[in-house]
Amino acid sequence: MINKGLSYIGIFFLYLVSLLPFWFLYLISDVIFVLVYHVIGYRRGVVRENLANSFPEKSEAERREIERKFFRYFADLVVETVKCISISEKTILTRMNVLNTELLDEYFGKGKSVIGAVGHYGNWEIAAQRFSFITGERRMIIYKPLSNKIYDDFFIRIRSRFGATLVAMRNTLRKMAEYRKNLSISVLVADQTPVKHEAHYFTTFLNQPTAVFLGVEKVSKMLDAVVIFCDIKRVKRGYYTCTFVPLTETPKATAEYEITELHVKYLESMIRREPQYWLWSHRRWKFKPEDKH
Repeated sequence: MINKGLSYIGIFFLYLVSLLPFWFLYLISDVIFVLVYHVIGYRRGVVRENLANSFPEKSEAERREIERKFFRYFADLVVETVKCISISEKTILTRMNVLNTELLDEYFGKGKSVIGAVGHYGNWEIAAQRFSFITGERRMIIYKPLSNKIYDDFFIRIRSRFGATLVAMRNTLRKMAEYRKNLSISVLVADQTPVKHEAHYFTTFLNQPTAVFLGVEKVSKMLDAVVIFCDIKRVKRGYYTCTFVPLTETPKATAEYEITELHVKYLESMIRREPQYWLWSHRRWKFKPEDKH
């Protein structure tokens, strides 16, 4: 009961903070950066290990610069995500510019649904809300539920407040089968770490054997849906662009794991382009292929 009460208090506090203007939130971000990086050293060891394994060709100085830039951006990501609680439609449209929505119109005109793969890159929370305005067809976001039911319900309301349908990861195939006769665009975060018993496929990602979900491939083949990657770029503080990059228009004609390799390699190319905008504090490499045996 106490934990429940604290959760509601936390949500109320976050809502109040979200009402602050961006310029003030970025002042808070500056403080968060100093505390998290220089004082607390939040997950600094995890970030350094991930960077060292991912970029062995870079010098220690180069990796430390990426590390510092990551934590600088991470602080911005925190306050921007809080802002999403009360952000207006006008502000979302201004701050996340989708450059080629006509591509979706083209696919829908051909009677094809679309699967969008994304990574934990840039501000995926603003992107999720911007997603609600890209088409009048059904929009679905596949998400991994939080362990705290109160916060999980809260974030579902935030992400769906402009019309998107949230589907829990465990219900993905059932929901997709239910909607398969209707045109839709569904977005899946493709760089989640599967639990060990669900790690059925490993690939090389950022120089390391990496377990990957096969959801994008399975759903696209089931629906015969076009697969695109949502390429997010940070233009400047608080402003982003998103470009839809086609990966395959004929999923059923692809070989096993081909679609998975396509979206993994595309995400890697984005990370190598500007590595500071990926979530390096995430324990992405929890186990190796030999741990399965």
